[in-house]
Amino acid sequence: MFRHEKKLFHPVEIERPNPQYAALLQEQLGGGNGELKAAMQYMAQSFRIKDQTIKDLFLDIAAEELGHMEMIAQTVNMLNGHDVDFEKTGAGEIETHVLTGLAPTLTNASGYSWTADYVSVTGDLCADILSNIASEQRAKVVYEYLYRQINDKRVRETIDFLLNREEAHNAMFREAFNRVQDSGSNRDFGKTDASRMYFSMSEPSPGGGSGEVKGKPVSFS
Repeated sequence: MFRHEKKLFHPVEIERPNPQYAALLQEQLGGGNGELKAAMQYMAQSFRIKDQTIKDLFLDIAAEELGHMEMIAQTVNMLNGHDVDFEKTGAGEIETHVLTGLAPTLTNASGYSWTADYVSVTGDLCADILSNIASEQRAKVVYEYLYRQINDKRVRETIDFLLNREEAHNAMFREAFNRVQDSGSNRDFGKTDASRMYFSMSEPSPGGGSGEVKGKPVSFS
């Protein structure tokens, strides 16, 4: 069951409209590393999880991601302003000015529609958690890029909050992985010497030898 509360997860404000930047921020609304993708991925993965604590974690984070999506949509809405003006419309702003009347849309920064192809579900808890850790890390990277491209202090405050929440989710998924790392695909394989060997394919090898490794455990130190 989901319930909508009439307040944002965290307040959002802007100093002034900026339609060009709104087009960039669309990436975190409907892009491959955006909030909708994260929410749908964690929710879809949760359906088969038998560990109730981890299932709840996935659903709790998914629900929070929907709240983040609402924050991004509201920020995009404010940045778009209130008047369609063809004389000030840049190439990247065509979608919102011509097709959607300045409404935030489920598209990325290039105007491509969100797709469920962004969502990764394997049914293997270890694989899905590692995928989620990577998703949170990629989302952080995109937010960092967006942070550098805006001087609006209020927008930066919103992005800073979201960056910190991505880091929190990352830590939660890592803790969950520590609980299940000896299960599923991690339990089924990785038992032979072949799973612990590194073969150097570089010539000459870093150690100056032929590059051949005979039974050497994986080590990059």
